[in-house]
Amino acid sequence: MGLDEDSLEYHERDPPGKVEISTTKPTNTQRDLSLAYSPGVAAPCEKIAENADDAYRYTAKGNMVGVVSNGTAVLGLGDIGAQASKPVMEGKGVLFKRFADIDVFDVELDQDDAEDVITSVKAMEPTFGGINLEDIKAPECFVIEERLREEMDIPVFHDDQHGTAIISGAALINACDIAGKDISELDIVFSGAGASALATARFYVSLGASKENIVMCDSSGPITPDRDDINEYKREFANDTAADDLSEAMAGADVFVGLSVGGIVSQEMVRSMAADPIIFAMANPDPEIGYEEAKQARDDTVIMATGRSDYPNQVNNVLGFPFIFRGALDVRATEINEEMKRAAAEALAELARQDVPDAVVKAYGDQPLQYGPDYVIPKPLDPRVLFEVAPAVAQAAVDSGCARKDIDVDEYVERLEARLGKGREMMRVVLNKAKSEPKRVALGEGDDEKMIRAAYQLTEQAIAEPVLIGDRDEIRRTADELGLEFDPEVVDPEEGNLDPYAERLYELRQRKGITRREAEELIEDGNYLGSVMVEMGDADAMLTGLMHHYPAALKPPLQVIGTADDVDYAAGVYMLTFKNRVVFVADATVNQSPDEDVLAEVTKQTAKLARRFNVEPRAALLSYSDFGSVQNEGTRKPRDAARTLRADDEVDFPVDGEMQADTAVVEEMLTDDYSFSELDEPANVLVFPNLEAGNIAYKLLQRLGGAEAIGPMLVGMDKPVHVLQRGDEVKDIVNLASVAVVDAQAD
Repeated sequence: MGLDEDSLEYHERDPPGKVEISTTKPTNTQRDLSLAYSPGVAAPCEKIAENADDAYRYTAKGNMVGVVSNGTAVLGLGDIGAQASKPVMEGKGVLFKRFADIDVFDVELDQDDAEDVITSVKAMEPTFGGINLEDIKAPECFVIEERLREEMDIPVFHDDQHGTAIISGAALINACDIAGKDISELDIVFSGAGASALATARFYVSLGASKENIVMCDSSGPITPDRDDINEYKREFANDTAADDLSEAMAGADVFVGLSVGGIVSQEMVRSMAADPIIFAMANPDPEIGYEEAKQARDDTVIMATGRSDYPNQVNNVLGFPFIFRGALDVRATEINEEMKRAAAEALAELARQDVPDAVVKAYGDQPLQYGPDYVIPKPLDPRVLFEVAPAVAQAAVDSGCARKDIDVDEYVERLEARLGKGREMMRVVLNKAKSEPKRVALGEGDDEKMIRAAYQLTEQAIAEPVLIGDRDEIRRTADELGLEFDPEVVDPEEGNLDPYAERLYELRQRKGITRREAEELIEDGNYLGSVMVEMGDADAMLTGLMHHYPAALKPPLQVIGTADDVDYAAGVYMLTFKNRVVFVADATVNQSPDEDVLAEVTKQTAKLARRFNVEPRAALLSYSDFGSVQNEGTRKPRDAARTLRADDEVDFPVDGEMQADTAVVEEMLTDDYSFSELDEPANVLVFPNLEAGNIAYKLLQRLGGAEAIGPMLVGMDKPVHVLQRGDEVKDIVNLASVAVVDAQAD
């Protein structure tokens, strides 16, 4: 089945289209409905009638964008009419929601006249917090956007004009940095003089390019002052040039910007350009010159970008509009001005210079993504774009005077993270705690690339002071290859000087069957060395397990550090985060068949962990029966553990069991069927009866329930140690290191 057939099936599948409306408040009872509509809705209506700004307080206006088109310039399809443009506008709404959690109504106007469009859009101002104009042909699009910006008090943004300008502008900033060129001295040639090309040229001038150094070509050739066939918008970039056509214009040029048609640039034209040329061939679906063709045209560095996803440096508008609107909406900006657009481009350029998360690399086929000629702009699926671009845009709105709300950038980033899931919100709590007092964290597999990248992030974000255990030369070589400019502390077992650690290991294990010689051999293992460093106080915490099976990685810290003085059993806990809920699942990695004493201890330690995330624990010991409905050895253990915990004066949180999983997490079942339960709210600490149940449950909740899993976090140890899962990503290492730092702070 071809792409067209796949797309038709995708859009036709029930329910047709790509969007729906969902409610954000409860509508389960008569009272809910009376609040949502009549008679309760009268109260917010009256408030808004008194003060129009209260619409942002009592309605969804502040997070609602109208995507408006008349269908006169749709993608590569041209003037296909308003109705036929609807799939594109729905798709735009999907991107707004997916990348920036912005709600959208798509509005298709059956109007060709610019004045009619202006009148219709202005009339919708009470509905929306912002307007995204889309697929409206030139020159009408210029008039429509300009008038609406002047006459409306909410942001109006024509993405076809400014989106490509901003994203390619970010690429231009970095391309100049890599090629060693000054943007003010660039000779720039444009192929195309439509809305997008004109806006891009204006934006490059805003970034520092000289208008006098820009040659813009349309289908009739270079735009010069003596041409009488150009409109007022093209005349803005009419410059004297001796060139008669695009080929001559490109000779000696530093930059080629293509926003025209495919296949019009030859390798010979590329060879005629200045040294280390910058080529943005952005015609879709076929660029003005193919990626490989341009790269092979010459021997020096060609920095090449296209509009295609199957080549490096894709200029994709989705890197811009969702995040620009997010920042504008959140400070209630009255417009999207030049300062905000520059801030977006500069934030994108800076992000491309940072280390790329593993999840992004995997999403793009594990291809290397490192700042350089083939990576000058971030990838659209990079979740960090939201946290970099939206705050930059919001702050620029405040600084330029068009914002009606101020922001604290750090608090704003936390709110943005919460939009992407409870997991990010919860980890932000721990990250902030860790940053308040960073600790030394030994990384037991320090010469692994992921560990090195994690160490870099921990250092850059001031979360921890990483100590990499591994081959010093290998660590330095890998860091250099990755372009990570930092000087981490390294402990290399091959360099010797391990006698104090070997002696301590021998002292701890001499009555456990280890000889002095064996201690000397074992201490060269990074996991044993890191464990002894923590035990002796030379490091505050330790992470390991990335390259080992979990039991093998857990063995050294258990042997060397062991459990806390008042704890007999360690346990592995996962924090599972859903959209509006967080639960801690124990034990998922350590105790295979715990008795009631182990279950009680695991519950207490998991509750302590929950409090480190600022969560007040409510614990349920789970089984397949409810409160004695089945009597056997399996149900007795969680029942007895719950009884023991309730009788413990040190347990200051509600706990009950045995109970079924749905009883523990469904409020109606607790309050209606089991009102006698110690839990008056759903449990957030779920203790499973054995390792099999816990491991199976967390993986099902993660894969089928859409939960984000953070962990496993090891609880009950005498000093902070966490064992990673093989294949964990850099973000998982950073998260667990942050937890380890907070553990060390508590100790």
